[in-house]
Amino acid sequence: MQAVDKSLTNGTAYVSNYVTVTGLEPNTTYYYTVERNGVQGEVRSYTTGDFSSAKILYVGDPQIGASKGQPQGSDTLKANSGVANTAACNDSYAWDRTLSIAYGANPDLNFIISAGDQVNKTGKAKEEEYAGYLGASALQYLPVATTIGNHDSLNPDYTYHFNNPNTTDNGLTEAGGDYYYSYGEGLFIVLNTNNYNCAEHEETVKEAVASDPTAKWRVVTFHQDIYGSGLDHSDTDGMILRTQLTPIFDKYDIDVVLQGHDHTYSRSKLLYGDGQTHQSYEFRLNEKKTDYDWDNAYNVTTSEKIPLDPEDAEGKAAKSEFTADNKCYTIESTQGNTVTNPKGTLYLSANSASGSKYYELIATQQDYIAARSQNWLQSYSVINMTANSFSVETYQITDEGTIEKIDDTFTIIKQ
Repeated sequence: MQAVDKSLTNGTAYVSNYVTVTGLEPNTTYYYTVERNGVQGEVRSYTTGDFSSAKILYVGDPQIGASKGQPQGSDTLKANSGVANTAACNDSYAWDRTLSIAYGANPDLNFIISAGDQVNKTGKAKEEEYAGYLGASALQYLPVATTIGNHDSLNPDYTYHFNNPNTTDNGLTEAGGDYYYSYGEGLFIVLNTNNYNCAEHEETVKEAVASDPTAKWRVVTFHQDIYGSGLDHSDTDGMILRTQLTPIFDKYDIDVVLQGHDHTYSRSKLLYGDGQTHQSYEFRLNEKKTDYDWDNAYNVTTSEKIPLDPEDAEGKAAKSEFTADNKCYTIESTQGNTVTNPKGTLYLSANSASGSKYYELIATQQDYIAARSQNWLQSYSVINMTANSFSVETYQITDEGTIEKIDDTFTIIKQ
């Protein structure tokens, strides 16, 4: 039990409680209840699957509360505190709808991977947003492995709501750091890339691989989309860690990277590093320490400030050099949507699972992107993982609630 900082709950006193359950058996149903303020809740159930395989729901950026300013009748959605946060109410409903539809179509799901930005308010009290995120009915029955997004990262609120396994002191922000876990044939490594110290992230990858060296699949999740295709992020702040992380993923044979941040869907080609020496880049906090300075990247070694939307000739030259330096990848030559024993890493970027906020696709599809989509509809991906195959299918949900596939099934085979 942990006392919650009252400044994050508008002065109301709360405590945060964690329970760790061990010794679960495969294909077994367990029952649990939650006691709150002395009142026993109704009985819920959780059914484990076959641990030799896994079926995973992968989602991006629920960002409960991000629909603020959007029209609602004659008014607009507000991001005020508590019940006055009508944007959080709107997005919570849509998030619950997405999970319910996805779970209804895939009742054999084992767990959910959320690629960051569970909530919207950066560095502020946001209990109503976390309540909306965690209030989704499917989360009574499905575990969720969350990732720290930039909107989650700047206060300890995240740590009060999620009990992550194998936590490390690497990649720390106020919201916590990197962690990892194994499920079935997969090793899953979750990085807090709001901390730009990639030497620490490599230590996490190294520790995780040592914990499960025979895992058939190595999957990394982090928030920023170093290989995405959205207009707002992919060619600016999204690729900020590309030159540093790509060689690490090559070194430790990472098969798949799951990303968020981009609010569009994309699937990369299989990529690996170009073997050249590149500069390292990072973001820094603004002067008030209330958010990141999204207008400028910084060279880690020289501290040169690189404007991402430059106006003068000097700034444009620095941005051009930054962009060219980030062309640090090689595209593996493959045919079709089933590949066997390939070289390189597959990168996926998830669109918004709640529809709270969408971005345009960048005008020209990058050479490293195999498929992408933005239809202004909530979407999700389903991952099927066995000892020999890793496949991904991606769907969108229409306004009428029907499910439509938006990309071909992509499968990696290991022999």
